[in-house]
Amino acid sequence: MHDDRNLVEQRLHRVLTERIRPAVHGPTAPLALERWDAPGEPVPVAEGLAAVYRPAAVGESWGPAWGTTWFRVTGRVPREWAGRTVEAVLDLGFERRMPGFQCEGLVYRPDGEAVKGLHPQNDWVRIGDAVAGGEPVQLLVEAAANPILNEQGPSPLGDRLTAGDEPLYRLARMELAVFEPEVWELVQDLEVLGGLMTRLAVEDARRWTILRAVERALDALDLDDVVGSAADARAELAGVLADPAHASAHRVSAVGHAHIDSAWLWPLRETVRKVARTSANVVRLMDDHPEFVFAMSQAQQLAWLKEHRPEVYARVKKKVAEGSFVPVGGMWVESDTNMVGGEAMARQFVYGKRFFLDEFGIETEEVWLPDSFGYTAALPQLVRLSGSKWFLTQKISWSQTNPFPHHTFWWEGIDGTRVFTHFPPVDTYNSDLGGEQLAHAAANYREKGRGSRSLVPFGFGDGGGGPTREMLARARRLRDLEGSPRVAIERPAAFFAEAEAEYPDAPVWVGELYLELHRGTYTSQAKTKQGNRHSESLLREAELWAATAALRAPGYAYPHEALDGIWKTVLLHQFHDILPGSSIAWVHREARATYARLRDELLGLIAEAQRALAGDGPGTVVFNAAPHERGGVPAGGAGPRSGPAPGAEPVTVAPREDGGCTLANGLLRVVVDGRGLVVSAVELATGREAIAPGGAGNLLQVHPDLPNLWDAWDIDAFYRHRVVDLVAVDELALESASDGAATVAVTRSFGAGSRVTQRLTLRAGARVLDAEAAIDWHEREKILKAAFPLDVKADRSAAETQFGHVERPTHTNTSWDAAKFEICAHRWLRVAEPGWGAALVNDSTYGHDVTREVRPDGGQTTTVRLSLLRAPRYPDPETDQGEHLLRYALAPGASLLDAVREGHRINLPEREAPGSATVEPLVSVAGEGLVVAAVKLADDRSGDVVVRLYEAGGGRSSGRLTAGFPLAGVTATDLLERPLDAGPLAPEVALDTDGGVPLALRPFQIVTLRLRPAAAG
Repeated sequence: MHDDRNLVEQRLHRVLTERIRPAVHGPTAPLALERWDAPGEPVPVAEGLAAVYRPAAVGESWGPAWGTTWFRVTGRVPREWAGRTVEAVLDLGFERRMPGFQCEGLVYRPDGEAVKGLHPQNDWVRIGDAVAGGEPVQLLVEAAANPILNEQGPSPLGDRLTAGDEPLYRLARMELAVFEPEVWELVQDLEVLGGLMTRLAVEDARRWTILRAVERALDALDLDDVVGSAADARAELAGVLADPAHASAHRVSAVGHAHIDSAWLWPLRETVRKVARTSANVVRLMDDHPEFVFAMSQAQQLAWLKEHRPEVYARVKKKVAEGSFVPVGGMWVESDTNMVGGEAMARQFVYGKRFFLDEFGIETEEVWLPDSFGYTAALPQLVRLSGSKWFLTQKISWSQTNPFPHHTFWWEGIDGTRVFTHFPPVDTYNSDLGGEQLAHAAANYREKGRGSRSLVPFGFGDGGGGPTREMLARARRLRDLEGSPRVAIERPAAFFAEAEAEYPDAPVWVGELYLELHRGTYTSQAKTKQGNRHSESLLREAELWAATAALRAPGYAYPHEALDGIWKTVLLHQFHDILPGSSIAWVHREARATYARLRDELLGLIAEAQRALAGDGPGTVVFNAAPHERGGVPAGGAGPRSGPAPGAEPVTVAPREDGGCTLANGLLRVVVDGRGLVVSAVELATGREAIAPGGAGNLLQVHPDLPNLWDAWDIDAFYRHRVVDLVAVDELALESASDGAATVAVTRSFGAGSRVTQRLTLRAGARVLDAEAAIDWHEREKILKAAFPLDVKADRSAAETQFGHVERPTHTNTSWDAAKFEICAHRWLRVAEPGWGAALVNDSTYGHDVTREVRPDGGQTTTVRLSLLRAPRYPDPETDQGEHLLRYALAPGASLLDAVREGHRINLPEREAPGSATVEPLVSVAGEGLVVAAVKLADDRSGDVVVRLYEAGGGRSSGRLTAGFPLAGVTATDLLERPLDAGPLAPEVALDTDGGVPLALRPFQIVTLRLRPAAAG
């Protein structure tokens, strides 16, 4: 019996492959072919259409990597085909198995109208449904020679500068063909039933009913006349295709989708074209299939379409109005959520939601992040504050160690906010809607008996063209089919509303959605990460000083357009394959240049606002953009340069016999030994030693780093099995010493010609030891860590995340704990025991690990390490090679709020401008734990001042906001600066009798206030 089943399945596979699918296109007629190879980068469509073409032929090679070739095909429909359905089959040399990861094309009519994309599973263009015969045919194809890069291994093809000029593809087919509808329908029948049959249990009678029907159909098929016998074969399948699903069958909401990475194995400019190809495909498919619904996330991609292909965008906009093309997600891009800063995470929603509102009048309610590499516990509150209420992802199904226990649940964030969440059990966001995948979704669904429905995104992604007519045919057959889930094509919001109504008491998952995979993305491409962090910090400064100058400096105009443009660029580069460092060399080369340009633009905006504020005096004005007082300058204010803080003791330096020295400033005493390592760091007020006995801080360690699967993405736990401590010294010296600061520098050479100079600085009045590492990195497949073994018994670490912090275990009690062997922190990470702790702060490092061990003296050492650099070779063979400057600091005795303060200090340096003015803060906030995250002018250009603040310590905090200008009123708003309706997210705010705003925040609560200045005079 089993052999009989296998024989039928094998027979079905061969007959489909060798006889039926090839017969879908019958008689053929050649098309005349011409080509034009565009020089360099892609050209505007008008230029491609008007170019001078030369004769070409099928079989010719084309396309150096990243090149563009335009093909023009001309011909005439044979008169004997009158009444038949005719298509042009245009095969650019596709490899059928990889839609989206190879060459692609966009077809145009001679007038420049985009017709549809060409892809490995979608290489046809409909000429006519019932042709008259004799019609002329002329089409042009803009063909992109994108190289195949989705196979592991270093390759020069990842950058046009190194890719070379060898052609990659060979034209395979350019001809007219008769389309045989009955044969095509037979293919769909057999594929659906064959896929379903293989997923049903051997003992399931339905499996055998299908198998016998398939066998009869194959018997009815004349292999020498597939076209003539297709109807007879279909008749044998009609009965099993008509059998209805069981009443208890799982329900699938099928949503057309084409997940397009905004950059990954292709540069940003190619994503612009991928979006155009896919959108042209989708709207064309909607014309033929009115039941089709397609969801598209990432406002940036629609903005590209509007800018570069307005005629396609106009068709998209029409379909949005009709309800078939559905914007989802509410974010500018599908960003990383681990490393994006708090304010930038808020702006992802601000810019994304506002685009959809302005362009389409749509308030998106579902956050759509299927592919990001884990999800911050701050996200539920941000989702709700953006006006959304549902969340979807797929990626957690990739976790290596622990299967996630739910597919539908309430996700609770660090502040207690919950959002209704769904993980599609189909385990892909690129479903083909085949019977096998849908059967897997039903079997895999973990809410059985409580819920009955799931969502399935279907379509080829990443430039693969999106959904196909074949997928829609499967959906029709699976609408109500025994043995399969019931399939309904519908909008995501319909699914979420039905799922939430069905399962309102779904289980609750508290905290981050940690992906047990891709942990290396916290570290890969250090300069991309540094560019992001620095841009976020500079944007904070630029908005603060520009808002202050707009209200204080006559004649100064707030730079709305410039800031908007910079924000959109920063948000784009937070896409989940750019910021995580998992794109090709071209992407990161361009990112480095972009961040350098943004830095110059932002420094210019900051300087212009500060000049307007500083006045004309002869002195120097110090600006403090941090949310805490520093050096006598208030938070968000500025004043004349003064000396060290009152009462600050001078820094002293005492040499040691081993060549090291002891640094002290009355607050800390730090011992640097002859190896340039920190062997003691004592908080003098308590006498507490931070460095564990026998340990050495700021120890650089190098490990081998060759993960099993995804080079730039992964760090596997076995990397710890081997380590080299960098303790050899080329040079150790006291580089500078004064009452204000002392710096010790040590230089080391190591590995394959790498070199590092570490500088340790103690400043007067500082409670931290600053560290700087200038690294010339030439290692391959290695990871560099900076270790601080701390004399602390800590069962948990606290790491800054957006608008708060997340605690994680330092032990490995469970497999869930052990899986978090590499973790993400923003500006700080702290470990503590009751009454005392220590923190590490940084200016651009995200990856960390925390381990613990029992010492021979019975005490415990908690070692915190920063992951500084990696050297994976795929997809960028030169990842992190070259020079880097990384800054971090050790803060002995730091409380949680001390860590917050020091984290801002290292990321928001003081700035100076000539002048003598004192600049009072535009906004001041008093209250333990209350931290200002942003001060800006309202986006609607009303002149209102918008302040975003949060509770940073994880407890309830009360305080008061005072404006440095007369207030006419205050309103609590959502992230988009719209008044919040009453509810748990809406704090009660009002002006008190002194014109201030009393505040009372719950743990980690985010509050956005809109301050309306009183009219002058």
